[in-house]
Amino acid sequence: MNIKKKSALSEHQVTPEAVYRDRRRILQGLGLGLGAAALSGPAHAGLLGNLLGDDPQQGARTLPLEFDQPAAYRPALPLTAEKVATSYNNFYEFGTDKSDPARHAQDFKTRPWTLVIEGEVARPRTLDVWAWIERQRLEERIYRHRCVEAWSMVIPWLGVPLADIINAAEPSSRAKYVAFETLYNPQMMRGQASRFVGGGIDYPYVEGLRLDEAMHPLTLLTVGMYGKTLPPQNGAPVRLVVPWKYGFKGIKSIVRIRLTEQEPPTTWNRLAAHEYGFYANVNPTVDHPRWSQATERVIGEGGLFGSTRQPTLMFNGYEEEVASLYRGMDLKAFY
Repeated sequence: MNIKKKSALSEHQVTPEAVYRDRRRILQGLGLGLGAAALSGPAHAGLLGNLLGDDPQQGARTLPLEFDQPAAYRPALPLTAEKVATSYNNFYEFGTDKSDPARHAQDFKTRPWTLVIEGEVARPRTLDVWAWIERQRLEERIYRHRCVEAWSMVIPWLGVPLADIINAAEPSSRAKYVAFETLYNPQMMRGQASRFVGGGIDYPYVEGLRLDEAMHPLTLLTVGMYGKTLPPQNGAPVRLVVPWKYGFKGIKSIVRIRLTEQEPPTTWNRLAAHEYGFYANVNPTVDHPRWSQATERVIGEGGLFGSTRQPTLMFNGYEEEVASLYRGMDLKAFY
């Protein structure tokens, strides 16, 4: 499967502060508090364990990974600078401002870490994530990243197809959806400890996909970016990346994957269903109730002001690969 170049992106375009702050106004409207979101080849066994050591209190540090670089996932798109992608992001567990995750997540402990796969499967399992990472043949995939707030980046992620871990669990015939859950630890995640800091969200953060979406080759269970393990502010040690959907579907710091027969609840849909649908596919023809989705700003190194906009692509530029998943659906009703 080839991912074809759909547009050229500039690294020197930025998002005005007003754009990302606009979404946060929903929290006021609901009466909720606002607060401060190279190498190639398989990883060698023992690499991460040797670097991290055995201390269970070891904090989350970025460490080099080894990986393949499949040509099909290396489109000719200019990458967002690493320092931008790791300092401008949403992770409300650490605060609602774009700089909060990088500022407040540095003491976040990600070792040890377990990931439970359960539900409608024949082989439920609990993974030691760091040991599991060592056994994987990781791939680097360069994907567009589009936030629902109408800004975007291009990021080189490292991970494995989510389908691999689902297939290993052997889904039953009743499995129709996949539910995800973030770690709940208010002692380490200040946004979970305070409704003011965490934007009034009902934690833990939860997300979901339809099973065919989860099994799509583009859907990546992600453990790294820019050649290294994920930084804590970007969802260490394991997160989801679904490049044709808005960024809030990319749940971070996952501890549980559950296959279900019924559509699972999702955090933003539960908070404001009229604004954030279950599917959350990037669609320039379906506006957010309070802003247009027809264009986007590309986050670059120029600060928050003075950027220009570019057109948003249907399914974030992955229409050829994923449109068949939604054939016959009214995308305005199933937004």
